[in-house]
Amino acid sequence: MALAVLGGAAPRRALAAPTVLRKAWPKGRATPAVDLPLLDGGRWTLASARGEAVLLHFWATWCEPCREELPQLAAMAWRERARGLQLMAVDYREPASTVRSFLAPLGLDLPVALDDEGAVAKAFEARVFPCTVGIDRQGRARFQRMGAVDWAGAEGRAVVDELLRA
Repeated sequence: MALAVLGGAAPRRALAAPTVLRKAWPKGRATPAVDLPLLDGGRWTLASARGEAVLLHFWATWCEPCREELPQLAAMAWRERARGLQLMAVDYREPASTVRSFLAPLGLDLPVALDDEGAVAKAFEARVFPCTVGIDRQGRARFQRMGAVDWAGAEGRAVVDELLRA
């Protein structure tokens, strides 16, 4: 019995799922401008999305949680388009060829911008991947979520609903 209490004889428990950290955007802090090249050509600016709520999602092909959540994120974004939600998946510091090679077999219909030098991620203080910034219809950042979100479940719906109400 003493060994079980001390953990010597007890079986190891699985580690808990990573916690998603939610931070409100600091009051008075301006939302950084975004002007990035798109994977498929052209450019995307945050200013062009004015009038729609935006999920600015920072990810990378080497990030395992990012890889796992992308299909759910893409499905959620297409489902919520009619409600005025726009997703922009921002790849962090990888060449377009790497991103294309990663996405091709997944068959995801996902808008992807390339943050070649990491300047936009730095401006939004995206230090943990994945990192999602919610931006309201007026172009103001409202919150940042660091860590993978269950976009197919209640957690993802709550994030989207909060943003669309803002």
